[in-house]
Amino acid sequence: MQWLDYDTDNCSIQRTLDVIGEKWTILVLREAVNGVRRFDQMRDHMGVSDPVLADRLRKLVAAGVLEALPYREPGRRTRHEYKLTEKGLDLYPVLISLLNWGDRHRADDAGPAVVVTHRDCGEPVSVAVECAAGHRLESARESRSAPGPGARQVSPGA
Repeated sequence: MQWLDYDTDNCSIQRTLDVIGEKWTILVLREAVNGVRRFDQMRDHMGVSDPVLADRLRKLVAAGVLEALPYREPGRRTRHEYKLTEKGLDLYPVLISLLNWGDRHRADDAGPAVVVTHRDCGEPVSVAVECAAGHRLESARESRSAPGPGARQVSPGA
């Protein structure tokens, strides 16, 4: 396969970034994974403006990554809290990968600010890349890409 012979308009990475590729979007997902579900709590914890947070939440709900659930505290208007959907939960390994990369390459001199451990045994959580046969890949050098069923060759002269 010659990578440059194929169009990238329908690339799954590109389509994923269309949904989660903004900084504040990833941070909203971080908050949701950690159980922060209400607008005011997210805004205050992240230090994001109301319009930016509202936009990111709206986009994540529209994409089916978050679900907006109404709640009402006594004497107040109805508001929403945001819960991860199954599609949103599928992004957990992506967040752990970003965290692990940051811990290896961008952590504070004192060490990581957050440690994620398995609830049952207490060991640190990491993400592994494996083939369908269960072989663990330690590097991109151990894999190869080939055109899939949705691949489109670049038109000559394009």
